[in-house]
Amino acid sequence: MTVHDLFIDFALASGLILVGQLLRAKITLFQRFFMPASMIAGFLGLILGPSVLNILPFSTSIGSYAGVLIILIFTVVGVNGFEFGSDGAAKGELKRVLGYQIYKLIALLIQIFIPIAVTLGILVRIFPNLNTGFGILLASGFVGGHGTAAAVGNTFNGLGWAEAMDLGMTFATIGILSGIFGGLAMIKYATKKGYTGYIKDFTYISGDLKTGLVSPKNRESLGKETISSVSLDTLCFHLSIILGIGGAGYLLNRYLAENVLSGIPDFTIAYLLALALFLVFRKTKVYGYIDKNINNKISGTATDYLVFFGIAAIKITVIIEYAMPLLLMTLVGLLIVFLTVFPLGYALNKDSWFERSLFVYGYSTGVFAIGFVLLRIVDPDNKSKTIEDTAMSPIGSFVEILLWSTIPALLVNGKGWLPVIITAVATIALFILAIFAKTWWIGLPLAQRRFIGVAEENQV
Repeated sequence: MTVHDLFIDFALASGLILVGQLLRAKITLFQRFFMPASMIAGFLGLILGPSVLNILPFSTSIGSYAGVLIILIFTVVGVNGFEFGSDGAAKGELKRVLGYQIYKLIALLIQIFIPIAVTLGILVRIFPNLNTGFGILLASGFVGGHGTAAAVGNTFNGLGWAEAMDLGMTFATIGILSGIFGGLAMIKYATKKGYTGYIKDFTYISGDLKTGLVSPKNRESLGKETISSVSLDTLCFHLSIILGIGGAGYLLNRYLAENVLSGIPDFTIAYLLALALFLVFRKTKVYGYIDKNINNKISGTATDYLVFFGIAAIKITVIIEYAMPLLLMTLVGLLIVFLTVFPLGYALNKDSWFERSLFVYGYSTGVFAIGFVLLRIVDPDNKSKTIEDTAMSPIGSFVEILLWSTIPALLVNGKGWLPVIITAVATIALFILAIFAKTWWIGLPLAQRRFIGVAEENQV
């Protein structure tokens, strides 16, 4: 790949994003489903790109851009930092974060043990030739995405099951598509029921929200100039901070992978490094020259491109070799991710429960890009604090690394019930922890739990 390939890829993406905004502003169907311009553009890129018509000259690297853009997004979260406020507010914030982390781990673990149990208890009896490792492939594709599906498939290939790669990639593709359309269906349902805190039903939204074009009277400033343009442009100053920290996090993770522990997501290390620097910066005069609004716009821009490339890079040509087991396991997977929102989402998240659980549903069906797509629809300004709380969960990354590294070998060697028992017991323990930590909210009315620290004028 050359720098010109990079330039062409982003030029094509930019052109399609502009077309997507035009379509969003003009076509009622897109407005009715609150579809962001970047999502519309992503589907255009998918159709016109190498996976379908192969008209646009995208490079072979378009599938890798989402992983880099995620680093920038979480770097912004870390640089912007956090403020817990008063002691009482801090206690509420900590409880919210704890409940969300418990929720995310439960959403992961049920995707592990339920499909494996279904495979070992039912599918291998119906299809005697089915490899016992089939059960983990759904999670590797759904919550893991194409990258994890490829890693797990490669592990199985080394253990003598070559077809695992194709099946895992197929699950990943199905997961992404079900994440998009299932998520949109849930958004429509939630807006009608009054569960959403930051958007209204289509029949009530303003022209600005409907078309995506802000009228002159509603326009706000992008941010404040904190650096004189005589010395350095303010936007360049903020980009330098974000790119510098994000790049340093990436290089640090490469070092850790080679010398300490491999498999830690790059965005996790970048976030932790950015957060550490935030704690340093806020003790000095440096932080007085950082404008969070500008940082947020950088993050929003990265999110839009991430959404585009996440969708445009979907591999439709994945071959489905085991049709019936694949279909049955897909149905099991769809039931699991539905339970991620109803009832787990509102049971383990008090305020803004739908926005937070919808994000988890999105990345539980393929990649973080889908979670960002759905969250951008229901919470475009991240008022629910979902991204901050997601970034504050390195433990989940270590758990995933452990699961993907050990379970395939256990399954192939006939010890499949061992990971089922361990992950099921861990899930039960997390439910008990949620109850004792008082982050179990099952009895509260859903429509009254829409907001999280949002001023009255910003609520809908």
